[in-house]
Amino acid sequence: MPIEKKHFTAHPYYPWLVIALSAGFLFYKYVLQVSPSIMTEDLMCVFQIQGTGLGNLAASFFYSFLLAQLFVGVLLDRYSPRLLTTVAILLCAVGAYVFSKANTLNVATWARILMGIGAAFATVSYMKMTSLWFKPNQFAFVGGLLASAAMLGAIAGQVPLSLAVNSFGWRQSLYLCAGGGLLLAGLFYLLVRDKPVRELNETGSIEKFSFHEVWNVVSNKQNWLITLYSGLVFSPIDAFAGLWSIPFLKETYQISHTQAALLTSFIFFGLAFGSPLLGLLSDRLNKRVSVMLINALVSLVTITLIIYVNHFSLWLLGTLLFIFGFSTGAFMLGFALGRELNKITVAATIIALINTGDIVFSALTQPLIGKLLDVNWHGKLISGVHYFSAIDYRHALSILPIYILLALGLLFFIRESNSQQLEV
Repeated sequence: MPIEKKHFTAHPYYPWLVIALSAGFLFYKYVLQVSPSIMTEDLMCVFQIQGTGLGNLAASFFYSFLLAQLFVGVLLDRYSPRLLTTVAILLCAVGAYVFSKANTLNVATWARILMGIGAAFATVSYMKMTSLWFKPNQFAFVGGLLASAAMLGAIAGQVPLSLAVNSFGWRQSLYLCAGGGLLLAGLFYLLVRDKPVRELNETGSIEKFSFHEVWNVVSNKQNWLITLYSGLVFSPIDAFAGLWSIPFLKETYQISHTQAALLTSFIFFGLAFGSPLLGLLSDRLNKRVSVMLINALVSLVTITLIIYVNHFSLWLLGTLLFIFGFSTGAFMLGFALGRELNKITVAATIIALINTGDIVFSALTQPLIGKLLDVNWHGKLISGVHYFSAIDYRHALSILPIYILLALGLLFFIRESNSQQLEV
């Protein structure tokens, strides 16, 4: 009797391969997302823009990201995550290539828009794959690894990319990023396979996606509270670490660009460690909101110290930056909470909704900080670029502690899920 050959997806470690490639997309997305923070002076000189212009160029990524996010969740719930994610990675790669060749601000902006459309799939695809290939009681931990992959990408978009830009120039560095995207898209298409949401439910029928369930998601007040919380508590990471921390640290502590990039990477390291570890802690305690509340408070204290106290030693500053990132990692529990308060068939839809909060606030906050800097500018130019003092940066960045304070308030209105998935 012939032995039946098992499909390679039946291997017990195959889910981790799927998540590794999904994490690779997140890594790639964040390299592209934070890349303007490494090239601020180059981009301002080449495209003849100032603080507001740079903020808008960087935020064009988020504008298209936000528009695409309206459709990403439903598309991934209804159609092939494998095919859609492959196309999304290709869009990012094409955008990186076009940006590397751009000679005008309009072309560069459209390239960032293209990257944003593709990147909109990264987080939701990762979470969708997690819900398909892992057990519910693994979701907070595996979901937390999403932030680890994303922040490692952000770290790669800081020091290593900074060194690459210094060695090869910003155009050649982005050209190499485009090639890496093509390779990742090929691997994803060849190795990843789709899987039904669940084999069978208790009645013996396959769970099916329906637009009625989508309506239930968008009409649930708890989902919107989680979305607002997530956006408010996470956007300080995107706005500060993703764009404005390097010039702020350079001016405040009179350090080099590479030193500032290294210090900024401590935020990303903190978030990379904090998200999965706080996910494990939340699973052990069977609590989500309590862990989110405590860590939002820690995040508020540390970002306030970082912005308003300017005489820390560099090692203490790095420690505070790490703690700020670590505590902000609790925002990932919002995804777990949203998934548990909604049905499994709309996992991608609820993840997309919560992720929309992150991107809306990031898209608004980056240029808002640039605008606040320009409004308080005193007319000083250095090499044709607006000069901002440490006090100017401090005033503009004051909105970040306010965001986190508002997020703290929202948590008192969000109910616990007790870490249980809502039954179908």
